[in-house]
Amino acid sequence: MDTSEKTAPPQAPDEAPWLTAEEQRLWRAHLEVGRLLGYQMERGLQPFGLAINDYTILVELSEAPERRMRMTDLAVATLQSKSRLSHQITRMEAAGLVTREGCPGDRRGLYAVLTEHGWETMRQVAPHHVRSVREHFIDRLEPEQISSMYESLAPIAEHLRNLRGRS
Repeated sequence: MDTSEKTAPPQAPDEAPWLTAEEQRLWRAHLEVGRLLGYQMERGLQPFGLAINDYTILVELSEAPERRMRMTDLAVATLQSKSRLSHQITRMEAAGLVTREGCPGDRRGLYAVLTEHGWETMRQVAPHHVRSVREHFIDRLEPEQISSMYESLAPIAEHLRNLRGRS
């Protein structure tokens, strides 16, 4: 049994490393921005009949070689369970945005493939989405804030990606 990476037992509630007032303010602002920005991005996609999960899948497929990804890789990339992704892809297939194809040499493997209609939808929606990202996020920051924010968030994202890779 490998004991090189032990996790500490949970602390009793009275031993919790409480956040300082400044840390609490940052954490709550982060949560609020995440919720509000997610809400705004979702609203911007509604006129196109898309949800943010649909758009995320379209982005992943549009950037993948041959506009196709193995379903298991797409589930990881979009942070969805295989079951949830399968239901999502079923809905997107019905809308003509994607299709599933078998993986040569792997009877159980499936690819999600962006259809021509899905590609055209992506080309139509992406400019609107980018304008929304710019209006509600990027343009709210000064250029030096953009750089600083990236420098602050990148190590957190890397840490969380590494945790995801272990599960």
